[in-house]
Amino acid sequence: MSGTSSTLHPPADAVPPVRHPDAPAPGELLGAHYDQCFGCGGEQPHGLHIEARAGEGVSVTAVFTVRPVHQGAPGLAHGGVLATALDETLGALSWLLRTIAVTGRLETDYVQPVPVGTTLHLEAEVSAVAGRKIYSTATGRLGGPDGPVAVRARALFVEVKIDHFVDHGREEEIRAAMDDPDQVRRARAFEVNP
Repeated sequence: MSGTSSTLHPPADAVPPVRHPDAPAPGELLGAHYDQCFGCGGEQPHGLHIEARAGEGVSVTAVFTVRPVHQGAPGLAHGGVLATALDETLGALSWLLRTIAVTGRLETDYVQPVPVGTTLHLEAEVSAVAGRKIYSTATGRLGGPDGPVAVRARALFVEVKIDHFVDHGREEEIRAAMDDPDQVRRARAFEVNP
């Protein structure tokens, strides 16, 4: 990516990412972290409904089909929706590290238009970790995992404690997520996004 912000380059003392031993196996569907999430939640009628799968190492793959509700210019995906798709895919990497992290910075390059009806094939990977900072990259390709690049991004995620969500979220949603009897769903609700 040309013109990438210096904050998106790992420092010299950054270390390679380490996949958590309890992370989902490569190929395993990660599922929605929260059913109301605009990026991956099934309860959002106009959401992106992104389905991410664990990849090799510290990587994930995902697919996103652009629907008419996602358009900006007539017949084309809205740029903000494409950035959201990249952010959601990048956020899913936290599940492989088994950490709670939020987006600190996201820089997106739009390489070519993405028409409505297109399935965007997304891939993201963590490149380095420095303390609480997680550096990662993502690409979105048209027509298949080997298709032409339409969008790409670099991101910096920052590890946080669950208090981040409790202190800043709306009480009714926080309470509903915390009261979920399914322990895995309860923990995953607080995985990604600021």
